[in-house]
Amino acid sequence: MIPARQILASLTRSLALILLLLSLGCARSGMHAQPEPPAEAEHHHEGDAVEAMAGSHHHHDLHMKWTQARLATAEDRRRADAVVAALRGALGKYRDYRVAIAEGFEPFLPDVRQPHYHFTRKWNGFKAAFGFDPAAPTSLLYRKTGGGYELLGAMYTAPKGYSEQTLDERVPLSVARWHAHVNLCFPPRKADRTHVDWTRFGFKGSIATEAECDRAGGRFYPQVFGWMLHVYPFEQETEQIWAHEPPVH
Repeated sequence: MIPARQILASLTRSLALILLLLSLGCARSGMHAQPEPPAEAEHHHEGDAVEAMAGSHHHHDLHMKWTQARLATAEDRRRADAVVAALRGALGKYRDYRVAIAEGFEPFLPDVRQPHYHFTRKWNGFKAAFGFDPAAPTSLLYRKTGGGYELLGAMYTAPKGYSEQTLDERVPLSVARWHAHVNLCFPPRKADRTHVDWTRFGFKGSIATEAECDRAGGRFYPQVFGWMLHVYPFEQETEQIWAHEPPVH
């Protein structure tokens, strides 16, 4: 007889695989026949990847897409305040970054200098493809200090195929603006990366149309990653709580 613990472990692995496949399918909804984001998007050209995740403004005009701002209502403010309250309550224990790591939040490129660091829990990202739990952000945002990391806030994610109306149902667009990384051209797969002109390719590149990318022999991606939203729940002012970059004090 197979031990119950072994059966449970097998079922857990199977469920995780099913959720992963479903979440990838949701992330591609509305983007049929589009290739998966290239490895360079997160790992190969680390400087660009860091700036993309950190939200550098160098490439906003060409490679950033934002949800449209709406007029705020009292109900919008109530909903946004409820999100902040839930997130603030959930993040308290993660002021100790070691607790975050122990619970599965993995630091993204911790050895690369960044204005702030994303600690991502993939399981939360999977769940975000199916529903919204304000107390379970995909990533935690930290600033590196001499003794470790200081917790700043968190990042929510949503599938790239989501409409603005669906995003608004998660967090009101009159209060916060989701962003996405779009119109990216990456070099040919077999290109020598040490000789790639990164002023043209990648997150900071000048190429922002499929036609121009084709002429350069590159690979064009209308969007990499899903929608993202940064939140700084320990701030006091609404504008700072929902700012894209961490407030400077």
